[in-house]
Parts: sequence; C-alpha cells; structure tokens
Amino acid sequence: MSNLPLRPELNYVQAYGAPQIDVPVKLNTNENPYSPPPQVQAAMATAATRVLSTLNRYPDRDALELRTALATYLSRETGARIGLDQVWAANGSNEVMLQLLQTYGGPGHRALTFTPTYSMYEEYARDTATDFVAIARDSDFVLSADRVQGALTQHAPQVVFFASPNNPTGTALELHLVELALRLLPHSIIVVDEAYAEFRRAGTQSAINLLAKHPNLVVTRTMSKAFACAGLRVGYMAASAEIVNHVKLVRLPYHLSSVSQAIATVALQHAADLQKDLEIIRQERDGLVQWLSESGFQTAPSDANFVLFGTFSNRRAVWQALVDQGVLVREVGPDGWLRVTIGTPEEMAVFRTALLETRDASL
Repeated sequence: MSNLPLRPELNYVQAYGAPQIDVPVKLNTNENPYSPPPQVQAAMATAATRVLSTLNRYPDRDALELRTALATYLSRETGARIGLDQVWAANGSNEVMLQLLQTYGGPGHRALTFTPTYSMYEEYARDTATDFVAIARDSDFVLSADRVQGALTQHAPQVVFFASPNNPTGTALELHLVELALRLLPHSIIVVDEAYAEFRRAGTQSAINLLAKHPNLVVTRTMSKAFACAGLRVGYMAASAEIVNHVKLVRLPYHLSSVSQAIATVALQHAADLQKDLEIIRQERDGLVQWLSESGFQTAPSDANFVLFGTFSNRRAVWQALVDQGVLVREVGPDGWLRVTIGTPEEMAVFRTALLETRDASL
C-alpha cells in the first residue's frame, strides 16, 4: 500500500469495465453489431475533415448545432415537442448522469435506484459524495407501484434513477410509475435512463412524452446503441430548460470536442440509414427469447438489444465455457444469470450452438 492520498472509499475498488477478450463472437457490451453504412461513413469523414482546419480553436461549448439536431430527432421519434433549450449533450450518457449528480447530489443529498440495474449509478453517487440507496426489484425484475411508493416515501431522495429498458434485465418501465415518482417527489430530479429506448417493442412509450407536464423529469439517451456510434461517445438528455441551465454550472470547459459534435450531427441527419437494422435486431431478440424458453432456460422479457438468461448454479463456469468456444457474453446482474447482446444472425447461431454444447457437457 502506497502513501498516496487516495480517497478512503476508493480503497480496494476495481475500475468499471467489461472484460476485453479477443474472441470471434463478442456479445457482452450491448453494442450495435452493424457498422454505419458506407454512405454515412463518407458523410462523417467529410464532416470530420472540415473540422480539421479549426482544431486550433475550441469547440462550440454549448454544442448548438448538435443540440438542435438532437431536439429535432427526439421530436420526430417520440411525437413530443422538444426545443433546443431542453437538450444537453456530453461524452456519453455517463457524463450526463454524472453531471446531474454533480448538480443535484453531493454531501447531504441522496440518490436512489432499483436493483438489479446499471451498476454505474452507484459509482456516480460515490464519485460525487452522494448518499446512495438501492432497493431490490420484485422477483420478476419489474417494479410495482407499492414498491416505488414505499421506497420514495421512506428515503425521500433528491435524485431517482430509473432505467427503461432496464440494464441488465431488459425490462421496460410503465410510465405510470414514473408519474407516481414525479407526484411523490415534485422537488426531486427523476431520471429515466433510456439508453436502449429505440429497441423497445411496439406500444412501449418513452418518458419524453411526460416532459411537458413535469419540470423535474430528465430523460437520458445515447448515440452508442441504436445509432451504431459507441466509439463516438456522445450521449444526451432531454429536460426542462431550467435543468439544462443548472447542469451547465458543472460542465467542464469545452467538454465535447469539435469532431464529436460534427460526426454526431451527421449521424442524426442520417438516422434512418443508421437505424435501418433495428428491426432485424428486435426480431433476433424476440426469436432468442423464444428459443431460450423452448430450450429450458429462463429469460426476462426484453425491450432492449440484449437478453438476460439463466439460471445456472455456476454461471462463471458457463461463461468460461462459452469463452472457450469463442463466444463472449456478460457475467452481470443477479447471481445465476448471464446477459447476451443481440448480434448478427450468424453470431447468434454460433451463440446458440455454444450454449447447447455447454449445457450438454454439464449434464
């Protein structure tokens, strides 16, 4: 142990991250398996080249062009009316949520979520010295009104994190539960993390449709998944103009690069091309859930681009057996469960074969 002044709460903590293993089929980080099509790549390259002559200058610190494009996209995608002043962008939705806790969390403030869910929520709280409360979901991973009301009434958090679809379970959140939280805590920030929203099944509404009536609601999204731009690291939120202005108080100077802004804007202009494969992913997901059930595995209903499946008495052994066959999934969530990202049809065929061989070998 060195004598460096590490914060005590960081002692013995491991950095967040999924295993990076060189195998033929990588299905562990919920990436889009389809690269941007050639015509979109060309448009992105043109936009990036234009930026090169301005790299001696700082980027637009308010990302006005990008935020305008995001507002247009959200309005079209959800049917809600979203303006430029209601949108904020940053380096992934991770930075957006960290900024929210820098703004509304901190010493003496509390954040709450319902587990199993995205593990980074707790790390955002830790990194901002925010008290953190985790409430267990029901056994089927959904949330009941009684559970939400009881938790929020007992703990009275300043910030609540919901994920819909939830990671790692894939379950969508019914909007009446968001409305319940908004009514119970009208002076707290209610965050709905919709990183996987574009993969949701027909009829599943976005919380963005509640923004007009609730000034304490925040909906976060990302361009990493449905836009096939994980390497770009651009996420964003839709909220009231007041919340956006508050978050600007904690943003780092020029936090979003000129290149990121330019390429993300092009991606939004080509949203239809980038999202043309989403229906294939949805069909693969629904087919996988059916196949897993018919093959004797348990699954959680998924509105995302991944499926939680199990259960295994030794999930680590199953995970390793799949790796040994060239398939990488994620060992995450409740004990006994694994999560698999939906890949191409060819990748999913390899996964099915490997999983059956792993199961049969253990019988």
